Amino acid sequence: MTADAGVPRPSEAVIVGADLAAGHDGEAEMVLRILYPNGVVGSVLLDAATGYALMKNCDIESLSGLKGQSWRKILEGV
Repeated sequence: MTADAGVPRPSEAVIVGADLAAGHDGEAEMVLRILYPNGVVGSVLLDAATGYALMKNCDIESLSGLKGQSWRKILEGV
């Protein structure tokens, strides 16, 4: 199956993008865009500590490395 833009739909939810944003308290937050198997893209906010843990779990050093990673990596080490 493919999503609307011709992008293959994953068999499980995957990260398709990540950005940093200022939270309401001024602390940095990571905003993840998650592509679900039904083609819906949703956003998930992570606090800085969880965001750093996610990057460590994925063995990456930049946000671009999160693209294509399983959403389950968020849960590792939590």
